[in-house]
Amino acid sequence: MPKVSDVPHLGKAIMEAIERGAPDVDLATLPNLTDMSADKLTENVIAVNAGTPNPRQKFVLAALVRHMHAFVKEVGLTPEEWMHGLEFLTKTGQMCTDIRQEFILLSDIFGVSALVDTLNHPKPEGATEATILGPFFVEDAREVPNGGEIAGEESGQPMLVKGRILDMAGNPIPNCLIETWETDEDGYYDTQRSGESGYVQDCRGRLYSDADGNYAFRCVMPVPYPIPNDGPVGQLLRGMNRHVFRPAHLHMMFIADGFEKLVTALYFKGDIFLSSDAVFGVKSSLVEDPKMVTDAAEARKAGFKKDQFLLCARDFVLITTEQAAEELVKAKAKAAEEAKAKA
Repeated sequence: MPKVSDVPHLGKAIMEAIERGAPDVDLATLPNLTDMSADKLTENVIAVNAGTPNPRQKFVLAALVRHMHAFVKEVGLTPEEWMHGLEFLTKTGQMCTDIRQEFILLSDIFGVSALVDTLNHPKPEGATEATILGPFFVEDAREVPNGGEIAGEESGQPMLVKGRILDMAGNPIPNCLIETWETDEDGYYDTQRSGESGYVQDCRGRLYSDADGNYAFRCVMPVPYPIPNDGPVGQLLRGMNRHVFRPAHLHMMFIADGFEKLVTALYFKGDIFLSSDAVFGVKSSLVEDPKMVTDAAEARKAGFKKDQFLLCARDFVLITTEQAAEELVKAKAKAAEEAKAKA
């Protein structure tokens, strides 16, 4: 049988679709998709997707189809329920903007973000654990000098965060890019405060470690806050009677040549939401207990105008890209063994 474009007397719409990039397939290679029963539908959808040239994409799509169809059968999904789901996803997309990502939020509240992160970034003992990125990272944070300020003292309780960036052998990692962002004392990120004057950066910045791996920056103590609950994700959580709150945390990202990018965060001892984070991001190894410094001279030395500040001293240990690859291979082998044992 010829390709679609070889068939005579095709309408203009079909030819224009092919010109726009629709695959000009050989119809003889396709399965017969008529009279699809519930039993036949799943494997035929997978079969018609079999021309996917990328092997990994082909594998993922086949598994996705199987799981989606199995879900529909398991719950006996009704047309009304499916339409409700489609409307929900439509509203989720409509809520997304350049500074708000409702789909990331949806992934977060179902634990998918945390699961993908955990599976893909296993760490050896001694390395700093990763956690979720969240929906409030921006690509163009302003650069501040090492020891500089990412948040003014008027934005909350002053805090100095300092330490070293190290490899697994304890060697310093110089010139490591550090991205950091947090809420102000009201529990808002700067992207949530965009008004008539537009978006103004605050409580975020980027800096680099020095030749000895040292870093320091002045910020404010973040506070607990609700994830955005004015959209479809918030409506979904209300329907499940789930709270929408995250414990206070300071986001940090580390990028250095030869090392796996680390996306992590610091959480703080005593937070009332530490054990019930709405997006499953807390890890015990990332919990810190900042100390209050009341020496005015030390405050001036650190660059603060106020006479006291919180001090959070924390080293971060990165793994090389080779070590990351090795850990991922070991983690996948372990997962395969566990799956085989359960089969």
